[in-house]
Amino acid sequence: MTRFECDYTQGAHPRILQRLLETNMDQTSGYGTDEYCERARDLIRRECEADAADVHFLVGGTQTNTTVIAALLRPHQGVLSADTGHIAGHETGAIEAAGHKVLTLPHQDGKITAEQVRRAYEAHENDGAKEHTVQPGMVYISQSTENGTVYTLSELEALSEACRECGLPLFVDGARLGYALAAEGGDVTLADLARLTDVFYIGGTKLGALMGEAVVILNEALKRDFRYLIKQRGGLLAKGRLLGVQFETFFEDGLYFEISRHAVSLAMKLRRGLEELGFGFLHDSPTNQQFPILPDDLLEGLKAKHSFTIWEKVDATHTAVRFCTSWGTTETEVDGLLGDLAALRHAAAGLNGSAV
Repeated sequence: MTRFECDYTQGAHPRILQRLLETNMDQTSGYGTDEYCERARDLIRRECEADAADVHFLVGGTQTNTTVIAALLRPHQGVLSADTGHIAGHETGAIEAAGHKVLTLPHQDGKITAEQVRRAYEAHENDGAKEHTVQPGMVYISQSTENGTVYTLSELEALSEACRECGLPLFVDGARLGYALAAEGGDVTLADLARLTDVFYIGGTKLGALMGEAVVILNEALKRDFRYLIKQRGGLLAKGRLLGVQFETFFEDGLYFEISRHAVSLAMKLRRGLEELGFGFLHDSPTNQQFPILPDDLLEGLKAKHSFTIWEKVDATHTAVRFCTSWGTTETEVDGLLGDLAALRHAAAGLNGSAV
């Protein structure tokens, strides 16, 4: 069984495991105050070209999203997000459970626009009974999106300008940020994110770490007391150096970008192979997530050897699925998936007496 249902099915990149083993018996202070975390922070600031950035390490994406959003919002405020945003659909109401409403906007291929942000802000401001409704207090996007798409530099610049005009902090969920940075045609860098956002995070869990996300804070107002909020929400890891070691390994010689390019390269090979087999796609994704539309009569046969995510029903006889590649995906696994799809397609065509 080969697993394509997500990008964290395997443990961690061997170089990270080796570094954790090498440093295992070192005695350090706790809670992210150790020398490994400090070195990782310096490396991340350098990549972001942001010497004044605060960098914090948390264990997972949901902890990170809830902590950052709680830090940015007052009790009566909510967060603007695409209706497909991760915080809107895949975190079991974690943001609402923390006391803040997710204010969804219709997505455009997984993204929202600067004009949507302005309209949402102005609609609230012009509401004669606005104090009876949740006030938009910030904007959340992810890079890459739930659809595997990416914001271009011009889109991000426009969003940043709109957010600053409206006084709304801009937060970028970077759980899959490495894959967005490696996307074919992508033009956004870590330095761009540091210049254009108030806070973003660099995902590790989905990019070859055992666990961990690195929060990069640029907004001075958000920096104050952020560690208190991490602790209050259960995110301050006592053995914080375990996170620092991993991010130090990621950024000391470019491993993070190497891992990301590997996954995206194999995703593009998979995409080309699917296109050659005649399959269409639900989303035009340039990242490690691919969403082919497959005939339903192929799915059970495919499940016998490969795991993947059922994404959505397209029509009476077709379903969009998601295949994810990662640091651990091999070319042999991609070839095997494509070969099995070709065989199933050929068998179905023979059974039906026509092409599938």
